[in-house]
Amino acid sequence: MTLALGIDVGTSGVRTAVVDASGAPISAARVAHLPNTPDKIDASKWWRAVETCIAAQVETLKTQGLSGQDITRVAVDGTSGSMVLVDAALNPVSPALMYNSKGFDKEADKIARHAPENHITRGSNSALARAARLVDLASDTPCYLLHQADYIAAKILAAGGHSDFNNALKTGFDPDTGWPEWVSKIIDPKLLPKVAPPGAAWDAISGCVADQLGLSRAAVVHAGTTDSIAAFLACAPFKQGNAVTSLGSTLAIKVLSDARVDDPSIGLYSHRIGDHWLVGGASNTGGAVLAAHFSTDALRELSAQIDSTKTFDLDYYPLTQPGERFPTNDPNLAPKLTPRPDSDVAFLHAMLSAMARIEAKGYAEITKRGGTVPACIFTAGGGAKNVVWTKLRERALNCSVSKAAFSEASIGTARLAFGI
Repeated sequence: MTLALGIDVGTSGVRTAVVDASGAPISAARVAHLPNTPDKIDASKWWRAVETCIAAQVETLKTQGLSGQDITRVAVDGTSGSMVLVDAALNPVSPALMYNSKGFDKEADKIARHAPENHITRGSNSALARAARLVDLASDTPCYLLHQADYIAAKILAAGGHSDFNNALKTGFDPDTGWPEWVSKIIDPKLLPKVAPPGAAWDAISGCVADQLGLSRAAVVHAGTTDSIAAFLACAPFKQGNAVTSLGSTLAIKVLSDARVDDPSIGLYSHRIGDHWLVGGASNTGGAVLAAHFSTDALRELSAQIDSTKTFDLDYYPLTQPGERFPTNDPNLAPKLTPRPDSDVAFLHAMLSAMARIEAKGYAEITKRGGTVPACIFTAGGGAKNVVWTKLRERALNCSVSKAAFSEASIGTARLAFGI
């Protein structure tokens, strides 16, 4: 049997999935990341978690009468904008900076002097500003700038310098024209990766790494993608008008469109997938805000008491800390969760209603700018389990909402390796 392995490097841990040539999931595994301090994230711990997860994945395959030797394709996704600098031997020479890190004002000022107006790389929380800060943080001479997925793929290949259209987008790469000349004013172009379309074949896995991980030496590593795009590929049929909302720690939306739509002033951008564009953005609202106020049990119990036929709007903007990316792009936007009702049910109702409003505004901003109107919205992430939230969202969206049969980004990444 010919199988593909998808590796999803997320915020809390690593997940892997194995699919067959039709894209059907065969097996999965999951491990948590090793502990890191928020101010100094060690990217090598990402790789150790991947090694552990693949070992568990191979053992699971054995119980199904399969083998790691059956895996002939591998692809990786990671959180968009998370990155690290490494030397020629792929050893990190800087701490990793995560997708939600911000405060790079000096770098943002420099980008503003060179980047086109309203470019996606502008702002103190942009990926390019993050990359420029990494250069200042490097403890030794760097050789490669690698996004999170790039770093793991490099370790599997035992060769750095590769990325994909989707991960490189926020660092300044344009899928139509490549790396713009002005980016060299911000960061040494020798550090920038060569960029390929998602799913494109790069090279065979390193023989030593294949033996170490229990995979076939014939396995080919394919260009990956970001976590939210991988989730789309897991959730929805690849059909124009299909959309996916990921309700995880944050809220991300994507709709498959025949038109490219970009408006960095509101955090809206398009990723190239085949001959189509995935248009969308990511808000900082979402499950992390709910978790900051309610336990899992409380969320379940309180949600059951909400009248989902009514919207309870207190003009909230639920965030865990100042800063929003989409559909408002404002790194200083303050959370708004007042007035606080006496009733926890009412408080949760208002928060869920506000999140539904933010999601609806995101899709409206896409269609306003010429993107495809969503025909059906599939939902992934922990929030997809909340029936009341789904009903509130349907009211706000005026569109059918379905829970995706599969939602793990690792499944979408494995399908990408098969060109699905």
